[in-house]
Amino acid sequence: MNEQPQQAYFQFLMELLQATTDSNGNAQVIYPLLANNTDKLDVMLAEILRQWGTNRLREAKADEAKSIARNIFLLSNLIQQFPLGNKASNVEFAITGYELALTVYTQQAFPVDWAAIQNNLAGAYRNRIKGERAENLEMAIVTCQEALKIRTFEAFPIDWAMTQNSLGSAYSYRIRGERAENLETAINCFQEALKVYSFDAFPYEWAATQNSLAHAYSERIKGERAENLETAINCFQEALKIRTFEAFPIDWAMTQNSLGSAYSYRIRGERAENLETAINCFQEALKFYTFEAFPYQWAMTQNNLANAYSDRIRGERAENLETAINCFQEALKVYTFEAFPSEWAMAQNNLASTYIYRIKGERAENLEVAIAFYREAFKVYTFEAFPYQWAMTQNNLAIVYYERIRGERAENLEKAIAAYQETLKVYTFEDFPYEWARTQNNLASAYIDRIKEERAENLEMAFAACQEALKNKILAFIVIYTGEVTVWQSQLEDREALENWLNQYLQNYGKQKDEWRNSLGEELKKLASILHIDEILTKIPNHCNKLILIPHRFLHLFPLHALPVTSQKYQKSSCLLDLFAGGVSYAPSCQLLQQVQKRQRPDFQSLVAIQNPTEDLAYTNLEVQVIQSHFKTANVLKKTAATLTAINNSDLNNYHCAHFSCHGYFNLTNPGKSALILANAPIADTPTKPDSERYLNLRAGETHDLEKCLTLDKIFTLKLEKCRLVTLSACETGLIDFNNTSDEYIGLPSGFLLAGSKAVVSSLWRVDELSTAFLMMKFYENLQTINSVSLALYQAQQWLRNLTTEEFEALLIKYQRQIEEIFAQISEDWRPVARAILRRTCKRKPHPFAAPFYWAGFTATGL
Repeated sequence: MNEQPQQAYFQFLMELLQATTDSNGNAQVIYPLLANNTDKLDVMLAEILRQWGTNRLREAKADEAKSIARNIFLLSNLIQQFPLGNKASNVEFAITGYELALTVYTQQAFPVDWAAIQNNLAGAYRNRIKGERAENLEMAIVTCQEALKIRTFEAFPIDWAMTQNSLGSAYSYRIRGERAENLETAINCFQEALKVYSFDAFPYEWAATQNSLAHAYSERIKGERAENLETAINCFQEALKIRTFEAFPIDWAMTQNSLGSAYSYRIRGERAENLETAINCFQEALKFYTFEAFPYQWAMTQNNLANAYSDRIRGERAENLETAINCFQEALKVYTFEAFPSEWAMAQNNLASTYIYRIKGERAENLEVAIAFYREAFKVYTFEAFPYQWAMTQNNLAIVYYERIRGERAENLEKAIAAYQETLKVYTFEDFPYEWARTQNNLASAYIDRIKEERAENLEMAFAACQEALKNKILAFIVIYTGEVTVWQSQLEDREALENWLNQYLQNYGKQKDEWRNSLGEELKKLASILHIDEILTKIPNHCNKLILIPHRFLHLFPLHALPVTSQKYQKSSCLLDLFAGGVSYAPSCQLLQQVQKRQRPDFQSLVAIQNPTEDLAYTNLEVQVIQSHFKTANVLKKTAATLTAINNSDLNNYHCAHFSCHGYFNLTNPGKSALILANAPIADTPTKPDSERYLNLRAGETHDLEKCLTLDKIFTLKLEKCRLVTLSACETGLIDFNNTSDEYIGLPSGFLLAGSKAVVSSLWRVDELSTAFLMMKFYENLQTINSVSLALYQAQQWLRNLTTEEFEALLIKYQRQIEEIFAQISEDWRPVARAILRRTCKRKPHPFAAPFYWAGFTATGL
């Protein structure tokens, strides 16, 4: 810089120091000067201060040096707290000033002043933008600890509390050391400060400490997450008793913003309501955090508001995402690459993620925009400087390339594979087990779809990635909705035991149906022991009242919700289903669950039903007759009328519920040919090629034409945009292609979910027709008062398994007329069989349907 601008900076510095001397560091005098010269609040001003201060203090006599150092200290305090100008430069000026002051105010000569300067220097290092963040925080901790050598509780309680507060803040943000321990130290420091900072004696300081304590509890790792967030919210609300808009508008806005963030992550309470509260808090903060007066804080709040709108449940999803995008773009007016590189990169990443889910605009273009934003983020998120953020962005970029529409498919898959492999440089099994396993799984999917290289080699690579993800152990990932993950893993011998159990289960189910049915309860006990369900349950927070299971591979085949729990903590007869008052549901994959969560559907008001299309199911007539009585509008396709043509003409998109009471079939070798059997499907003459893909032999002597059935391939083409629920009251409709190594398991439930339904109820085995009818009748009765599929099903299963023989006989009397009609309609051969089934059921006392076979086969998939 040439001499003339340097002189201007020097004259401005002299003007500031003289004003500080004359006003004794009065902010009302200094801040107007700073506001009129924000162009000079940069690194040059700090450098001129260092050069001038070093020379001047060296030449000055003791008293004069003390006076100069004091003025530098006061000016440094004011500039560090000044809200305008370049924040990074303001902090550098303060650090320079404090270091100069310490050359005069030494510990030996001026211990009290020395401690005060050390305390303020700690604050500057804590807020410093330049330099390595980890090192700056270590300097903040060291300077606080230095100050506490003088500022003891006994000698200087007020100053001691102030420094305890500063030390707590430094530990809250500390990078080095164990994060959990750092936060515990921070909480302890804040609680120590509150021994002096009482509400009555020091209301402002008390509120500031409550605010800091709230932040620490928001981030706390130890203890129960839900409870920590409640404590944080309470502390923020306590702080707002003092930090009012009228008295302390800056602090009020800061706490409103922080309170909004706490509500964004809150576990207790209704999620939708928590997000509305968060949005309101952010909007309140923006009443004071304006772009002109507080640009950094304004941008921070815009970013937080954007995140809340991205997650918002109420309102129209498309509009919420547009609002989020607009808020992120507003934040980028301040979060520039030059001034705030880390925040800029964060906003780029957030924008990319929002464009992935954007509804408005062209899907292909939205994905291209997302890719561009992720690439921008890499300018800051480098492997060396931000390894975790770099890996996260690599993983997200891989996902977008996998879904990319434009460009050559083969090249997009190569880019996805490369990005996943880059991700694994950071996501190691030891440090990030959940992220590592998820990435291995995604990498396997990319290899399965890979076009380049030999097919056999790609499959080998996919298999290797899956094996890596499994590690020859059973892994359980417990994820609460805030994103916090706990990983449990078994011993090596448990995986072998699970494989052996599986083989025996499948063998019994395929060849020894009676033995399988009679031993099902004992087999589920063995499975619960192998999976260590009791141990895994200890990892789930006590407040969780709803469980969503996303099984892996063959675990989709089993009623995990019915696994018995043997821990003394629970009742002796408890199973997993009993422990979650909000119900237990399933999802084929995390990705599909995420899609379903965003769907807003009407309640259960209209029904389309398929009733006994093959005319060989006795109790489906009673089942559907009772179910349709619960709906205002019902379109029932009965018996021969339940054809594929009739379904296609019924416009399924207009109905909230679709109920299929019929036969089902799952094709393990070709899942797309799995089907719901409809009328007109049975054929009289056996075709010349009865085993071809078009024809299906369900039982000996019966052949069905799949072109007249609702196959999985056809289900994928449906448009169920208003559908809240699809119920598959049929056999084996919940089975999946468990040999598929990707994380998208193919089956009828996932087909209906992909078609648009929010939930699917299906079965895991060849179910009992009588118990199924009464289970379904109770399930739909529950839906009249319970707006939750999983909870309504859970209560129906509870009801059925606890139903007494006397209560069942009373139901038979209640529905006697309908049952007599059923007997009258079925063939002479079937009539005595149906009556015998009823008599045999009534002899099972005291609970005819208590065995898992009768109630556990049905699962709720989705939400």
